[in-house]
Amino acid sequence: MIFAAGMGTRLKPFTLEHPKALVPVCGKPMLQRVLENLRDAGVADIVVNVHHLARQIVDFLDANGNFGLDIKISDESDSLLDTGGGLLKARELLLGRDSDEPILLHNADILTDVPVGMMLAVHKREAADVTLLCSHRQSSRTLYFDKTANRLAGWQNLANGEVRPEGFNPGEIHDPSPFGGVHIVSPSVFPLLEEYAGGEIKPFSIVPFYLTMLNRLDIHRFMLPEGCRWFDVGSSEKLSMAENAFCGA
Repeated sequence: MIFAAGMGTRLKPFTLEHPKALVPVCGKPMLQRVLENLRDAGVADIVVNVHHLARQIVDFLDANGNFGLDIKISDESDSLLDTGGGLLKARELLLGRDSDEPILLHNADILTDVPVGMMLAVHKREAADVTLLCSHRQSSRTLYFDKTANRLAGWQNLANGEVRPEGFNPGEIHDPSPFGGVHIVSPSVFPLLEEYAGGEIKPFSIVPFYLTMLNRLDIHRFMLPEGCRWFDVGSSEKLSMAENAFCGA
């Protein structure tokens, strides 16, 4: 599933007239880059959620023959649902033929050449409920993982000291690893998503859900391999950095 519904307020003025997912990097729209990377990794069935200027995304996919992929649209035109609510709304589109198949989730504003096939293999080998792409980059908000078990243990806002869950104490046994906007979930998460949302389809972010369900889900990390590139292109400044790194590569 590609999360392409966001408003993209940090990319104005481009997003005043275009959806964030169509912002070009080196002349190629981000959505196309993500789709092609997933296609090259062997992904065939994809759900794309839409909200802001949704018709432009649908028309873009139609004009390009869905890039040879089987793409379904999860329409959030009436209400932007964020990552957690968006995943829950798309449940029936995602489960498809094989309800045991893991689901890769990818933010449309994340530009990376991470080997998603390797990440999926690790997810399956470790029998995780959730696997999060992480790295050791600088971030004011970070996840912490148990160094021995590689399991998610907590979260901290380094700017103000806020922690989740309440009482969490980052220490030597925990390794700070900011989340990279690419994750894999097993279908086992859906009953807990429904519980967390109170049986409603409503807006909520998925990371607080993960932190609430620490003791009920086996949440692992997949570290960005050495030599792989990762950029968040959600702002004009970060977009320029990504273009400097990717153009001509």
